[in-house]
Amino acid sequence: MGDPMAPADRRQIRLDGGETELARGRRAREARPPAPPKRTSSLSARLLILTIAFVMVAQVAVFAPTMSRARIAYLNQKLEQAHLVLVALEVATREIDPLLRDTLLFQSGMFGMTIFRPGQAPRTLGPSIPTVLPHVYDLRGENYWESIFNAFSMMARSGEVPVAVTGYSLRDPEVLVEVYLDESPLRAQMYSSGRRILFIGFIVSVIAAAAVYVSLQWLAVHPLRRLTEAITSFQQAPEDPARIIEPSDRKDEVGVAEKALAAMQQELRQALLEKERLAGVGTAVTKISHDLRNILATASLELDGLEAAPDPNVRRMTASMMKAVDRAVQLSTTTMSFAKQGLPDVHKQSLSSGGFLQSIKDALQKVCNGCDLRVAGDEFTFMADPELLTRATDNLVRNAAQAGATIVTLETGREEDKAVIRITDNGPGLPRRTLENLFVPFAGSTRAGGAGLGLPIARELIRVQGGDLELASTSSAGTAFVIRLPL
Repeated sequence: MGDPMAPADRRQIRLDGGETELARGRRAREARPPAPPKRTSSLSARLLILTIAFVMVAQVAVFAPTMSRARIAYLNQKLEQAHLVLVALEVATREIDPLLRDTLLFQSGMFGMTIFRPGQAPRTLGPSIPTVLPHVYDLRGENYWESIFNAFSMMARSGEVPVAVTGYSLRDPEVLVEVYLDESPLRAQMYSSGRRILFIGFIVSVIAAAAVYVSLQWLAVHPLRRLTEAITSFQQAPEDPARIIEPSDRKDEVGVAEKALAAMQQELRQALLEKERLAGVGTAVTKISHDLRNILATASLELDGLEAAPDPNVRRMTASMMKAVDRAVQLSTTTMSFAKQGLPDVHKQSLSSGGFLQSIKDALQKVCNGCDLRVAGDEFTFMADPELLTRATDNLVRNAAQAGATIVTLETGREEDKAVIRITDNGPGLPRRTLENLFVPFAGSTRAGGAGLGLPIARELIRVQGGDLELASTSSAGTAFVIRLPL
């Protein structure tokens, strides 16, 4: 008899008879392929713009002290020229010639000067010294920041502005010179020098940006674009083996990322194909379980009639058969419930560790097959969904009791930013054959007749809250499970 459900149909059926999330997600991806990034917002464009901006910022940071040094150099040169003018006039004539004095001062770009020599009276030259000097600069005590401030203050002014500058002569450090001059020539020279510096800086920034851009394109952007395209292509059709990236021979981080992506894509493709096959198998199992449960219900009714038989052997055999039928019904019901249920909704709230464990103890003490349920640990508050956490803890405690434990201890504690609940029992421990598939549905049952769903469901209930459930230890002295949740 052929399979009533074709493979193509099975792939489109969920366990409860509806469409699979995988199929809906695939159609959504194919209908809305990811749009490529705009050219102006691409990584390449951002790298180019940022490189130019950073180099220009560095150039501006260099520009300020450069302008300050240019101003200081110009003013020191004027002080030296003033000293040389006075020396030249004193050597040329015993009495300073006014015409020669004015000519030398004009050619030096100064209104006049005052010379202070050790042991001599100050000597002033220049009949055209302005009576009002808006700005007076003393280079002897001017620090770094004052020099920068004065340079930009001067560049912000306009027109002819007479200033006085005081400082020691570079020719003779013992001679103090004060010159009176117009700052507009210095301003024009600084503007010219500044434009030249900024232009050169812009050219350097463009060249540096181009070099960095080409280097990053080859080293990072192109490989990242290849990775992005591979991820996008694989997202649209993860079942297609041609969409898996072919790793390059690079030995750097990009090569490692390509190899890791290829391995991840291969594993994900295998997992998706396996999930599709399991979806079809699950649909069939669900239908079989439904029909089997009806058949078993009929068998159970017939066995109920046999329990009243006068023959004690028949009644004994009937009781054994009833237990087997009940286990089969329970297995069918558990399988259908697991197949239909999805991820639960999480509603976290603040819980007290001690109060929560006490409520667990009160609820489970009567159904714990007579085992002693104990509570211990620190008292603190944490965030969790009480219903989901109760269901997970219930599964663990019931498993321990069914395994033969006589004492089950629930202990709370904290590890860094995690709330910890430790469930310890004194049972016989877990069989070695079940450890590898302990949290795999239908594969990790630790007792005969079990469905192997208790631990997988418990871990799922903890993981949807951002935590995890782990096996801490198991031996003939007992078993310990640990629940960790974010505080």
